[in-house]
Amino acid sequence: MKNDWGTGSIGDIVAKLPAASEVFKKFGVDFCCGGHRILSEVIKEQGIDGVLLYKELDAEANKAQERSNVDFSAMSADELSSHIQARHHSYLREALPRLSELSNTVLKAHGKNHPELFRVHGLFGTLRIELEQHLAKEETLLFPAIGDINEQVRKLAREIKEEHESAGKILKELRLITDGYTVPLDGCPTFRKLYESLIEFESDLFEHIHLENNILLREV
Repeated sequence: MKNDWGTGSIGDIVAKLPAASEVFKKFGVDFCCGGHRILSEVIKEQGIDGVLLYKELDAEANKAQERSNVDFSAMSADELSSHIQARHHSYLREALPRLSELSNTVLKAHGKNHPELFRVHGLFGTLRIELEQHLAKEETLLFPAIGDINEQVRKLAREIKEEHESAGKILKELRLITDGYTVPLDGCPTFRKLYESLIEFESDLFEHIHLENNILLREV
C-alpha cells in the first residue's frame, strides 16, 4: 500500500484525491454524510475487501501524480490539443448532462425552501449550452488549425478566450449564490453530491481553461 489510507477520514481522502469518490461509490462507502469516519473502521464495519480498495486508491493516486508531472509547455500544439480533448472534453461530455439531471432533481426536492436553486439550475443550464457549442468550435475549427497560425486562427483564439471569460463569470456567480457550495443543514445526500460535483466540475474547467489560455494559445 503506497499511502496509509486507513488512518484518514473519508472526507479528507476525497478532498485530497477527488477521484477517490468514484472508488468509494464502487465499494459502497458513504463519502457524503459519512465523510467524518475513519476509512479503516468503515472497511471493518462493512466487511469490505480493504486490500482491493486500497489498491484502487493507490492507482488513482498514481494517475494524479503522473498528471501533475506532465510538462504541458513542452508539448507541441497538436499534442496538447489532443490531451485537452481526451482529458477535459471527454470529462465535460460526461459531466454536463449528469450535473443537469442532478441539479433538476435537487431543485424539485429542495427548491421550495431554497429558492437559490432555481438560479443554480438556470446558470448551469446556460453554461451547459455555451460549453457544448464551445467544444464543437474547438474540435471543428481551432484544434485542426492550431499548427498553422494565421489571422483567422488568431481571431478564433480571441473568441475562444472570450468564451472562457463568460464561463468563468458563471462559475463565479454559482460559487457566490451557493455560499462557496455550502450544503444547508436540511440538505440531503443528493444535495451534497450536487455541490461536491460542481466543485469537481469547477476545478476541471479551471485546469482546462488554464491549459488553453496560458499554454496552447499563449503565442496566438
